[in-house]
Amino acid sequence: MQVIRDILKSADSMRSVVTIGAYDGVHRGHQAVIAQVKATAQQLGCRSVVITFDRHPASVVRPESAPKLLTDIDQKLELLEQTGVDATMIVSFDASQSTEEPASFVKRVLVDALNTQVIVVGEDFHFGVKRAGNVAMLRDLGKQFDFEVAPVQLIQRPDGVTEPVSSTSIRRALAGGQVEVATNLLGRAYEVRGVVVNGDKRGRTIGFPTANVEVPNAMCLPADGVYAGKFQCADGSVHACAINLGRRPTFFEHADHSLLEAHLLDFAGDLYGQQVMVTFEHFLRSERKFDGLEAIKTQLQLDVAAARLVS
Repeated sequence: MQVIRDILKSADSMRSVVTIGAYDGVHRGHQAVIAQVKATAQQLGCRSVVITFDRHPASVVRPESAPKLLTDIDQKLELLEQTGVDATMIVSFDASQSTEEPASFVKRVLVDALNTQVIVVGEDFHFGVKRAGNVAMLRDLGKQFDFEVAPVQLIQRPDGVTEPVSSTSIRRALAGGQVEVATNLLGRAYEVRGVVVNGDKRGRTIGFPTANVEVPNAMCLPADGVYAGKFQCADGSVHACAINLGRRPTFFEHADHSLLEAHLLDFAGDLYGQQVMVTFEHFLRSERKFDGLEAIKTQLQLDVAAARLVS
């Protein structure tokens, strides 16, 4: 997959079939749109292109209420590459970009940079300053600049809930600890990435050493609780694990943030400093306060057994 970061140098005589969006999570709905982009491009002999942004637009337009991210830019590019799309264009979304008029964006990006023949977007698509651009405007601009607009119906949730698959619905599921629901909507288990850092090493004193994973604050985490999942080390090896995500109320009255601790099953080794990936596959229980280390040890034995059962 070609990654286009410099719009000014991307002009190509080959025509493109394009879609635009934040594409946070690259979930089942996104995948369906991209599949249509690819099919249309193949039919017309064009290149297939996803236009996305280097940050979530809300982080610039309304930073006080911007959502936590399901994927950072590197994860997003990896997932987009897996779809088989020919190219991804990354548009820098800054204060200047947030005030660009829709027609200007269309001319600069769709027409001059990508020579667009067809644009495929969700039927509720909006873009440009104050979200003034929509499908009707795109159709009008298409007549002027020689491209077609192919709106697609949003993909409905496969679990019977009457709403489309969306990044918002996935964040809502994660906030409720419903990682299995998130898996269903994403088409894969939800993952976070971070660096293994030093912790208080309490776990190893009771036979349950954990890797403390420092996840960037911008990323979305599931609700506090205990989960079964997978842990991928820097060398690519994958291990089943029991994950404790929370504020450790047994030891701290008012911790200011949640800590991700993963106990790898049947593993011994040094993970400090490694960039790792943790996937959340099953919710096991809510976080709770214990009377002391022995009570925690007893519960951890049960958690590990439960994680082993579903791994």
